[in-house]
Formats: sequence, C-alpha cells, structure tokens
Amino acid sequence: MNTKITKISSLFISLLIFLTISAFGQDAQALLVQVDRNLMPESYEAYRKVIDIEPDGKQREYIFYSVKKGRDKTALLFLAPASEKDRAMLRIGDNMWLYIPSVGRPIRQTSLQSVTGGVFNNSDILSLDLSVEYNASILSQNNQEYILDLEAKTQSVAYARVKLWVLKNGLVVKKMECYSATNMLLKTLEFKQLKDFGGGIVRPAVVETTSPLYKGYRSIMIISRVTRKEFPDEVFTLPYMSKLKGLR
Repeated sequence: MNTKITKISSLFISLLIFLTISAFGQDAQALLVQVDRNLMPESYEAYRKVIDIEPDGKQREYIFYSVKKGRDKTALLFLAPASEKDRAMLRIGDNMWLYIPSVGRPIRQTSLQSVTGGVFNNSDILSLDLSVEYNASILSQNNQEYILDLEAKTQSVAYARVKLWVLKNGLVVKKMECYSATNMLLKTLEFKQLKDFGGGIVRPAVVETTSPLYKGYRSIMIISRVTRKEFPDEVFTLPYMSKLKGLR
C-alpha cells in the first residue's frame, strides 16, 4: 500500500513540476512563440507612425506601411514626411537594406542604425519574431505576469539579452528591457493602450522607448492598423524594393 501511495505521490509531484515549468503546458520557448503571435500575426500588413522627441520638445514624425511574411522577412515603405516618401527597407533574417529612389539601389544597413535618427533602431522598426532571435527562460512569475529572460541565439542580434514582462491575461507584452553583451541597459520599451484591431488581433497600440544612452530623448510608435495578409516571396527581394508602393 505504501509503495502504491508513494508512486501516486511521485506522479502527482512530477505533474505539478511539469505544469509549473511549462506555461500552459508549454516550455518558455513555446510561450515566447505564443507571445509573438499575440503581438503580431506571422504574416500581415500594418500602418505605423513613429514620433521622435528631442529634449527641447522638438518632434519629427514618420509614417510607414509595413509588411511581413513568416518569421524572418519584413519590408517597410516610407509614406511621410515628403522628404522620405517612397524610401523602402527590407529585412531578411539578420540582413537589412535601405532603398533611396534618388540613389536607385539598395544600401546595406545594420540593426543598430536608425533610419529615423531616433531611439528606435532598425531592428526595432523592422522587428522579427522574438522567438527567432532569442532563447527564452522564465525568470519569475506571479498571479499577473511572467518575467522572461531572453538570450540572443547569435551575436548578430541587436541586443544580447532582453528582459520581457508578459501579462498572463491574454499573454500581452507589457515591457522590454534590452541589454548589451556586458549587461548594460541599452533601452526600455513600454507597451501601452491595448486595442482590438479586428481579426483576433488584440495588442498594445503604442510602444514608447527611452534609453540611458540618449538622456531626454524618447520615441513613440503608434500602430493604427494591422491586417492579416499573405504575400508572395517576390515582395521580399531586393529588386522589389522600388515596387513596394504598388502593394497598397
């Protein structure tokens, strides 16, 4: 009898450990994949505004049309201001390019550069799924949220480590802290104003970022529309960068 009770107890404890370690019956990496899907569909088109704010209050605004396919292809078209109109960006995995009509050819970019000159860098604006770039583990959790620790899979990723706060209700991202390889805080992103975009897409409509490296500066991204949409592979090629405006 004692042996049978011991076996049942061991099975029960093992089940509890499994459920504790694996959020919703999944491990931390699977949880991060679900967070990615709640943040954005795997393939979509979206309209966004980025506002860069300087310490003296001066602002610059940019409006983008962006598209994404799968987990590692994304492209972006500048709609405003007029001086930037019809510029385009393309990201395939870790590779990025900027197309300027007056130049007539794609120019290589890096993830830490910023096409707007603000706190958001190219990696933030042309973001891929976090689960593509990072390995996740659960640092801690309470009744309201998970805190995930994300470690970069390769050295080409913009941030060596990310600390991610995720609300358990809806698995919605609340905050991100981005760190260098030496564990220096590079920037903080706060996700605000939960919005139903339709089609089952419910996510924060506003992302605000600040950085201790740029004191007094901040950048705000406002997402006005997100729609699930499929695109042919041709859209995510260098020759197509000059044709992106034809997608709208």
